[in-house]
Amino acid sequence: MSQPVRSILYRNGVVHSAADPFAEAILVDDGVVAWLGADDTAAGLAARADRVVDLDGALVTPGFVDAHAHVLESGLAADSVDLSVGGGVRSLGEALAVLHGRSRRLEVSDPSGERVLLAFGWDEQAWPERRAFTRSELDAACGGRAVYAARVDVHSAVVSSAMAARAGIEHDPAWTGTGLSGSGWSDAPAQTGLVTADLHHTVRAVAHTLTAEHRTRLYRDTLAAWAARGIVSVHEMSGEHLDTRAGLAELHALTSDPAGGLPHLAAYRGELCRTADDARALLAELPFLSGIGGDLNVDGSIGSRTAALRSPYSDLPADPSSASFTGTLTNPDGTPWTGNLYLNADQIAHHLAAVQEAGVQGAFHVIGDRAMDEMVLGLQVAAQITGDSAVRAGHHRIEHALFVDATTLAALLVRGVGLSVQPAFDTAFNTRAGGGQGVYVTRLGAARAGSLMPFADLAQAGVPLAFGSDTPVTPVDPWQGVRAATGHEDPDQRISAGAAFRAHTRGGWRLAGLDHTGAGQLRVGAPAHLAVWRAEQLGVQAAPGRLASWSEEARAGTPLLPDLSPDAPTPECLHTLRDGVVIHDTF
Repeated sequence: MSQPVRSILYRNGVVHSAADPFAEAILVDDGVVAWLGADDTAAGLAARADRVVDLDGALVTPGFVDAHAHVLESGLAADSVDLSVGGGVRSLGEALAVLHGRSRRLEVSDPSGERVLLAFGWDEQAWPERRAFTRSELDAACGGRAVYAARVDVHSAVVSSAMAARAGIEHDPAWTGTGLSGSGWSDAPAQTGLVTADLHHTVRAVAHTLTAEHRTRLYRDTLAAWAARGIVSVHEMSGEHLDTRAGLAELHALTSDPAGGLPHLAAYRGELCRTADDARALLAELPFLSGIGGDLNVDGSIGSRTAALRSPYSDLPADPSSASFTGTLTNPDGTPWTGNLYLNADQIAHHLAAVQEAGVQGAFHVIGDRAMDEMVLGLQVAAQITGDSAVRAGHHRIEHALFVDATTLAALLVRGVGLSVQPAFDTAFNTRAGGGQGVYVTRLGAARAGSLMPFADLAQAGVPLAFGSDTPVTPVDPWQGVRAATGHEDPDQRISAGAAFRAHTRGGWRLAGLDHTGAGQLRVGAPAHLAVWRAEQLGVQAAPGRLASWSEEARAGTPLLPDLSPDAPTPECLHTLRDGVVIHDTF
């Protein structure tokens, strides 16, 4: 538990505040901002503060909000074998070697083979082989152990034969391929080892069986690590395929009191409701929910080719014998493969109507453009059921929203829908370091990939925007999220660092319906959610990708931000404060 301190004075630094862009000091008292101003004035306030922090030129900003996260999944990923390029695995062969080494070590600590070997983060597009390892390769590398190896998007995984048997799917027609006649599969999943959709959810649930103590440790360690990155609030996107209701209740209990030393939690639960009674029953068990939805999937992901698209995936071969890891070449009706649509407009509409009547937000995971079409149609049907004003008053949200064309944008504005988006998707999956081709370009082609995530169009239209990571899909690195939005692949879709920063701070509170408290801003009377940063250079982000020197003549009234140009070092988080309680400290 963090030790409460009634008041803290931060002085001799730089304060990012629109209320006083020239502030050098800030006083927090009883969990709120009590004063901010010049450092010479702060000297007279030092005696009344319980603690005085000498910033030594550091920057104080509103704390970040991660508006789409998965706490348990991220904790498990951190405990798993890291198969990502960032983790040093640069080829299929290296991945198998790493898995083999971990399996050999487990033979000593777990000779009975009870423990599942968990791995995470592989992306075949980042490897020269341009394919994933197969079930037989996994079996050979890991000596017959149960292995669950999730793809980076966590919408598919390769599993070993022993894992399939442990999950009870080895005779399932969806695994053997015997039930897929006419579905377009050229290779049975049992041959590739790949599981997607419901089969993936089944295997993941078994692979992620945890003791109560292990689960609690993962929750605490994961949230504490995020606090050390300047995160003061997390939108947890829980779901039936991700965590239990009891797990979400525990997470809420761990985070409800700031004195617990962890970030604030805005809790969402992705369970489909048909009636208001369904929604009320869920709220009776989980009364703290900000919304019912979040990871309520209308479709899947582009990397796993489960996102629902208007046009076929671009990288599927015409020759079935050369099928890549999914083996999926056609839709069940024989047309070219366009992904999975898990929910239809009727289901979306009735869910929205149900949660509106119960008094909470609805939220849906939407990736592909065909899925977005279905989402927009669902909003229209909901408006017919409940009325336009009721839908707008619901302040519903869409997660990810990669495809937003002009027609979709107009529909979202009319219905008052907010978007929770992940800017790091653009740098992680649309481009590669050194200009290499990312998975979005591979799966969609350059033209379609170039239209994804139109940040500038969304910001200029006034769509409520919040930024997050979708961790563990991309790391919790909020400054990288801001940097990605300012450096979009399409220069016309870049936004200023100030706009991106607001989306990653105040925008998260707004999307959760909590911005009326003043959260996300540093002004007198606002809740004291802040972070302190060591940054080599500060200035005014006068234009995307360009840092102007600070002076009254340059941009009076504009708060300072760190240099976020591509080669600039990432600011270091020194201190994080939630509701006046220190949750990370290096001073």
